Amino acid sequence: MTATVKGPASYFPSIEKEYGRPIAEWKDLIRSSPLTKHMELVNWLKTEHHLGHGHANALVAHTLAEGTGD
Repeated sequence: MTATVKGPASYFPSIEKEYGRPIAEWKDLIRSSPLTKHMELVNWLKTEHHLGHGHANALVAHTLAEGTGD
């Protein structure tokens, strides 16, 4: 039985398909950014990397949650 992926990670297959980069690469970019606030990072991904809002938000939410142990 296959578990359905929920939350921000549910966007990952479409992000990889649409933007041609693996999720690990996007997370590395987020972690290496001097920005630390959620919406600053979302806006940066939208402006500099042309991601849509939902995709940018999912990547940032998932990456920041990893850092807090959530």
